[in-house]
Parts: sequence; structure tokens; C-alpha cells
Amino acid sequence: MPNILLRDQDIPNIGTYDVYVQHGGYEGLRKALSMSPKEVIAVVKDSNLRGRGGAGFSTGMKWSFVPDVEGPKYVVVNADESEPGTFKDRQILEKNTQQLIEGALICAYAIQATAIYVYVRGEFWDIGFQLEREIEKARAGGWVGQNIGGSNWSCEIHVHWGAGAYICGEESAMLNSIEGKLGQPRVRPPFPAVSGLYARPTVINNVETLANVPPILVNGAAWYKSIGTEKSPGPKIFCMSGHIAKPGNYELPLGRTFRELIEMAGGVRGGKQLKAILPSGASGPLLPGTDKVLDTPLTYEDVAALGSTLGSASVIILDEDTDMVWAAYKMIKFFRHESCGKCTPCREGTYWLEQRLSAIYHRKATRADVELVESVAKQMQGKSLCALGDFATSPVLSALKYWRDEFYAYVEPAKPAVKAPARKAAALAAAGD
Repeated sequence: MPNILLRDQDIPNIGTYDVYVQHGGYEGLRKALSMSPKEVIAVVKDSNLRGRGGAGFSTGMKWSFVPDVEGPKYVVVNADESEPGTFKDRQILEKNTQQLIEGALICAYAIQATAIYVYVRGEFWDIGFQLEREIEKARAGGWVGQNIGGSNWSCEIHVHWGAGAYICGEESAMLNSIEGKLGQPRVRPPFPAVSGLYARPTVINNVETLANVPPILVNGAAWYKSIGTEKSPGPKIFCMSGHIAKPGNYELPLGRTFRELIEMAGGVRGGKQLKAILPSGASGPLLPGTDKVLDTPLTYEDVAALGSTLGSASVIILDEDTDMVWAAYKMIKFFRHESCGKCTPCREGTYWLEQRLSAIYHRKATRADVELVESVAKQMQGKSLCALGDFATSPVLSALKYWRDEFYAYVEPAKPAVKAPARKAAALAAAGD
């Protein structure tokens, strides 16, 4: 089956305007312009496209929340991609650029937005400039700017660079960043659909999510639902990294298993045994490498049933030699560094988790510290303005759930060797034993 999202693997230079148009580019937007905005939303809603940024929420439903009011409306494309182990959006931005632009324009038409802002990760400097060049080519083709495709609808596209902050991947912090404010989450309600960018109705979608939209408009909702599963339809890009033989992006229909995905990526590196899987980068709970986990379908609902989350599908493989105390410590260091500090539970919780895990890892802690780490993590859950506070607890609590003995091994004092009494030792020596 040809790739729907990673089309560069099948068609060289598909991301450039001329090649993209030669292969059916902008037919989706052309079709959308022949429909009413509400009809476009209905098609996307009927396809059951779920957000590929992590939450898995219905894309069409999200668009339908935008009120039909006068004045400016906006679409914000989340191209921040700061989750450890995630690099799918980068490939779309680099190699299938025009499909992203078309998808964002269809979204903008559906909610009647007047401008699109693509929020690009700060480190994607060259990619952002490339994106601007492709936007200008689309403009020359009549798809950006005034009277798009000969219609009465007009829309601009702007590229906005972030500054490398993980927190700005959270949608309301992203809006603050675009507005020139401190990149911190907002108190909600109001939600972005009603009061988003510049206090106007706004839709925020991930890069991969929007790349799914043009083929849905061209081929229809029924076609899209024929791929994947009933509750999790369509293709998904899985980012494979860690102790895997062939790291990279793999596009598969949702519903395949962890086992199939790992085999496609060449298996665990060096022929070693699988110990653990991070299904969604550092932000999702760890899963053990058991047969039950390996044979679980890769869908939003099935991975959730295991106690983890599919998220953005940034799958990190950990082999049998991985120290799970070290892994939990490494991930909490990341979240402590990236916490914006606005919420006390997240700011203080990540600090103390890092301090105690550091003490455990460096063998300067007691068994009580292991229990304290678990207590602090549980008290952080559900108490922050955004999900970062909960994300930070995921690797810690899941590591304790499945590999608690490894934590205890760091704090249990070494038992002295049992020595034979002196008289018995002398007798044994004399007997030549």
C-alpha cells in the first residue's frame, strides 16, 4: 500500500510544489472550496480522524467547536515537536511540505479562518525557511492569499519560530508564545476554540493530523475508515528509536501490533531481549516487554487499556541491559528542566522527584526515599494547568510498578559475606578441604 503521509518514500521531491501538483496536489482543497464550510467539517468528522499530536481527540469535532461569529479566526499548526523520541512531524515538514500546507488551508476554510500560523520548533531553523519558500510557491499557484482557488475566501500563512521550550508544545502556552508573552499554559475556560490566538476563535492541530486531511477530502470518509480500526482509523507514523536495529519513521495502519512494528524495524538491537517500551516518548507510562504487550494492537484505546498511551507514537525500545532507575532519573531530569514553573505541584514536584531519584541512583538514599518518590508523584497527578505535571509522573510510577526491586537494590545495604568461625576454618584448612 502506498504511503499516505510519508509520500517521499514513494515519490521523490513530493514536498515541492510542482511535483506535488503533478501527483494530485490541491485537489482536496479544490473539492473543499466547492463545498460549504460545514460540509467540510462533516466529512472530517465522519472520517473519525483523531488528533495525531498525542490526545487522540476527534479532529472534526474540534473544528465544530469554533463558533460562527464575525471577525478574525485562526488556525495554528503545532510543529513544535519537542517530545523525546518524536521526529515524524519533521519528516513531513521536510519531505511532504505541500500536503501539510494544503491540510492547514482546508482546516482554515472549514472554520473560515483569515490566517494560519505554523509554530515551528526553534531548532528547525532551516526547515522553517524551506516552509516559507514552499508557501510562496503555493501563493504563486493561487492557493495562498486573496481569493484562494478563485473563491471569495482569503487566507494568509505565517511561520513563527519557537525558542526550544518543551512547554510551548502545549496549545495555550503556544498561543502565548506567538503573542510574544511568556510561554506558560493559560487557565481554561475559555478554551482556544472560543478565545484562542489574540482572544479570537482558534483551531490548533498537529502537523501529522493536518497531513491526513487532503486525502480524506479527495477520497472520502468511507475510504479513510477502511484503513485501521473502527475506533482508530487511518494511517499512523510510528517513530522508532532507542535499542532498535533500524531506527526511523514507519507508516502503518492503526491496529497493527507492537510485535509487528518492532519486527519491521529490525528487532531489538544486537539480538538482545526486550525489557521495556515507551509507547509515547518520555510522557507515557513504560510498559514491560511481555507477550501480552507485544501482541496488543496499536490503537488509542488498546494501548490505554494497558495503562499507557499511544500519544504521538514515539516508540522508544529499551533492551535487557537497561537500568530502569537510571531511565526514570533521566526522564525526570528532562521534565524538571522543561517545567515552566507556573504550577506549584509541577514546579516543586519535578524538583523533588529529581532530587530523590538522584539520591537513589547515586546510592545515597534509603528505602523510605523510594516510597517518598512514589508518594510525591501520586500527589502531583491531576493538579497542574497542563499535562506536563502528569507526564512527569508517568515514567516514575510505571518504573516503580514493574521494576520496584531495581529501586530497592540501589538502597538496600550490601550484606556482608558470611564467614566461618575461626576454629572451623582452621580445622577445614588442616584437613586440606
